[in-house]
Amino acid sequence: MATVKLTATNFDEVVEGNDIVLVDFWASWCGPCRMFAPVFEEASKTHGDIVFGKVDTEDQQELAARFGIMSIPTLMAFREQTLLYAQPGALPAPTLQLLIDKVRELDMDEVRRRIAEAEQAAAPAAG
Repeated sequence: MATVKLTATNFDEVVEGNDIVLVDFWASWCGPCRMFAPVFEEASKTHGDIVFGKVDTEDQQELAARFGIMSIPTLMAFREQTLLYAQPGALPAPTLQLLIDKVRELDMDEVRRRIAEAEQAAAPAAG
């Protein structure tokens, strides 16, 4: 599967409608972005069950701002609408594969339980 162009219009729909979504925030003038692009594209061809989306930060400034993108490329990984990974930097192919493997292996019930615990701990005490 080829990469999908993500915009403010379709971003939420894509993330909500797919189990695993990897998102590359990039710009055409960014050297590391251009180096990472073929790695990301090749992974999209070998993992047909994952959506590989690209956000052009020049064209989609509002979307980049929404996610606080300060450095590009930035890669994000969502599974079941939960953001699991968000880091700047171009990954080599073996590291991207390792990330994909880890995202697939996660016990999402455990992830949701830990998120709920963290949110509860951060909430001000009632009373």
